[in-house]
Order: sequence, then structure tokens, then C-alpha cells
Amino acid sequence: MVGSSMSDEETRLANNRIKIGFALLVGVSAGLVAVQAGATLVQGAVALLAGLVVGGLLTWYMSRWAREFTAVNRR
Repeated sequence: MVGSSMSDEETRLANNRIKIGFALLVGVSAGLVAVQAGATLVQGAVALLAGLVVGGLLTWYMSRWAREFTAVNRR
């Protein structure tokens, strides 16, 4: 059988980078949509911050759901 080519630490680091990247993608997307819609600089910054919060919450929810999903399938 072939094992994982990454150590547990490398896997954890890669997962954290993906989570941060996803939250940043959501936040920057919200800021860019606000600017495209004609928002002021302050409104764009608020949209960026709100998007980062939403991205963080989505990441937290999806990682929690994934842990439950993998726990069920490992039985």
C-alpha cells in the first residue's frame, strides 16, 4: 500500500493555508464587488472586512462539516 507523501505537520500546514486562502478569496471578492458597484473607499473597506468575517465563518463551518463527514465514513 502506498502511504501519504506528506507528514502530518505538512498536511496540517497545507490545510491551514487552504482555509486562509478561501477566507481571503471571499473577503477580497466582497470588496471588489462593492468597488465595482460604485462604493466609496470606506464602504469598500467595510465590505472587505465583512467578507473576511463571512469567509472565516464559512471556512469554520465547512471544516466542522468535513470532520463529521469523514468520521462517519471511517466506520
